[in-house]
Amino acid sequence: MRFVATLLAFILALVSGPAFADKKKEKIEVKDAKVVTDNRPPVPSVTDPANLWYLDLSTGGRVVIWLRPDAAPKMVERVKLLTSQHFYDGLLFHRVIEGFMAQTGDPKGDGTGGSTLPNVPAEFNWLPHVRGAVSAAREGAPEGATVEAVTKAENSANSQFFIVFNPTMKLDKKYTVFGRVISGMEYVDTIARGEPPTAPSRILHAYLGTDNPPAYVPAPPAPVALPAPAGVIKLAPKAKPATTAVPRKKAA
Repeated sequence: MRFVATLLAFILALVSGPAFADKKKEKIEVKDAKVVTDNRPPVPSVTDPANLWYLDLSTGGRVVIWLRPDAAPKMVERVKLLTSQHFYDGLLFHRVIEGFMAQTGDPKGDGTGGSTLPNVPAEFNWLPHVRGAVSAAREGAPEGATVEAVTKAENSANSQFFIVFNPTMKLDKKYTVFGRVISGMEYVDTIARGEPPTAPSRILHAYLGTDNPPAYVPAPPAPVALPAPAGVIKLAPKAKPATTAVPRKKAA
């Protein structure tokens, strides 16, 4: 009887052993996943004024961008600082490609400039380049560039950024996404296209939510060129009537 009980216990152990092992493995995997999640900073509230960026565009309205300091703290800090300095007010969208993106943030207006602050190191993260994504522009490395040249290019973001029109996942983890348009994408869609555009759209004003920004004020209409004035017909001067010279009186 004891032998039968021992044999039965041995059979049960063989059957249940893999199940217990799987459960143990499952617990380890869940624990590991939780550790990865815990290492990420908390996602900011989409209504937190400290992380809302307002861009008033010349295309007719206000764009609201949700900043993500949890994913790109250095780039978010940079745009907040430049916004407080009114750096972005009046800047052009100098490179706008249909179906791809609209780029701005260059005080020179040609894509070669930036702020006087040091470049921002790359913060490639898990945020995708979907429609409305706001990502830091940077230099590109030429084909076959050295590791040093590629690294320098990756760490060359400064003040320029672009807003994505259509999903472009090939840019993921190659450019730093630091925000997402949550309102006013229709005003981004109507930004003038071109490299550069012939009549570029611009940022009228940039605000942070903590600035308590005033209501959107549209750009003043462009001055209308007046037609050249018609030629003025000059009249010939009238002839003076002939006069008789009066002789001087002689002195007495």
